[in-house]
Amino acid sequence: MRTQYYTATSIDGFIADRDNSLDWLLQFGDGDDDVYKKFIAEVGAIAMGSTTYEWIVNHHINADADHPRPWMYSQPSWVFSSRELPAIADADVRFVRGDVRPVHAAMTEAAAGKNIWVVGGGDLAGQFHDHGLLDELILGVAPVSLGGGAPLLPRTITKGMRLTEVRQEGPFALLSYRLERG
Repeated sequence: MRTQYYTATSIDGFIADRDNSLDWLLQFGDGDDDVYKKFIAEVGAIAMGSTTYEWIVNHHINADADHPRPWMYSQPSWVFSSRELPAIADADVRFVRGDVRPVHAAMTEAAAGKNIWVVGGGDLAGQFHDHGLLDELILGVAPVSLGGGAPLLPRTITKGMRLTEVRQEGPFALLSYRLERG
């Protein structure tokens, strides 16, 4: 079981543009490729921040969304937020706030030996890292430069990362790093 931050990033290190848009990423497709399918099959629990959750609701769940569809994850999902957010009918979404450590323990139990995926954002992944709970970064580096926006990982991490894989997946460079748990 690993806790993984798997995300797409621009070559200059942003996961969303200044307007919190993912249009730069969606030009490459909707993520239904074999790499994603293999990854998600090994995931037993999901963590995301409120901005990621709201983006999914606004762009995929709402009837007037760009690409309407039902909640996209069969795994239980924890949404970290200090605000009240709308629930989604028939989705196993749990709203939490505060320290990631007790939530990680609950996620580990729910994952039943499968991986935990920190979907986004970068600050939430950083909180897992700060407490020694993040095992792996998997980055799909897109051939795009955004010049600003939501940072990939707003933390200074100068030690404890080991590159374990580099490969090309379509237009993306896929980089995997193991993190030492501290």
